[in-house]
Amino acid sequence: MRKIKIGVAGLGFMGSMHLKALRNIPGAELAAVVSSDEGKLSGDLSGIQGNLGGPGEKLDFSQVRKYRSVAEAIADPELDALDLCLPSDQHAPVAIAALRVGKHVFVEKPMALDASQCQTMIHEAKTSNRVLMVAQVLRFFPAYTVLRDQLQNGGLGQVRTALFRRRCAAPAWGKWAFDPAKSGGGVFDLLIHDVDMCLHLFGPPKSVSAQGYVNLEGGMDTLTASLEYDGISDVVISGGWHHRKSYPFSMEYTVSADGGTVEYSSAGRPPTLYKADGEVEVLAEPATDGYQAELEYFVDCCQHNRWPVVCAPEQSAMAVALARLLEVSRARGGDRLPFRV
Repeated sequence: MRKIKIGVAGLGFMGSMHLKALRNIPGAELAAVVSSDEGKLSGDLSGIQGNLGGPGEKLDFSQVRKYRSVAEAIADPELDALDLCLPSDQHAPVAIAALRVGKHVFVEKPMALDASQCQTMIHEAKTSNRVLMVAQVLRFFPAYTVLRDQLQNGGLGQVRTALFRRRCAAPAWGKWAFDPAKSGGGVFDLLIHDVDMCLHLFGPPKSVSAQGYVNLEGGMDTLTASLEYDGISDVVISGGWHHRKSYPFSMEYTVSADGGTVEYSSAGRPPTLYKADGEVEVLAEPATDGYQAELEYFVDCCQHNRWPVVCAPEQSAMAVALARLLEVSRARGGDRLPFRV
């Protein structure tokens, strides 16, 4: 089957992670890179550092086309797809422009910064008969896929409580991150992952409430949200940005059902099932890289011109709408608000 020729736009932390993953995907060919930074265009990404995945590397771009603007990549007729790792406010306009000229689009989270932009992206993808997928990578992360499998195989029964937590230092990768009109702040940079995971596991909630603190200049953007579901006493999402530079990244979950509790922490506790009968089982994680797995799935969808199901853009759009509603509730001091799909 013919390889999908991909251009990666944006060579920061996420761009570097995608580049590492693409070189291990037989069905993909890195055909172009886009950056306004000449050093990065030369392949020197060694100064990049992020929450996961290790430091940046020096990569060989000698066989790929190098563009200084994303408009050049969109105009390249040889590119089948664009992988967008750009500032969040650019996701929608660039994706829409690429879809309109017939390119498949893989776009980093958040899908966009408001629900109407998301719907326009979906409309353009369907109109052009092209694949649109959002990099909600937790759906492919081994520590989270084992949780999904445990809940979906029926052995644990009804979920009763769930907690998802994600925290890190305020980012040091660009001043635009502290402009909510460009990044969406900590909720859209970080907690959008857990918002999407709740939608993935439990579907849309009936209502939500949230509280927290925002001081982007001081590097803080925190939120603790409660999502209401039938049959589940509480689903909580908590975390955000905690000051600049020094605060360590962590992600974790605790999900309790009638048959036991599944718990995980990136701080050294593997996914573990604590059964209702007292037995303990460390859950085997698939030996896959989440970034590679999501891009493999995207490439497969492109090769077969198949709409994504495992990570449907409609659910990514719902995550944006839900994250916005959580921010509204937080701004109102924790008002409980209905979530209308």
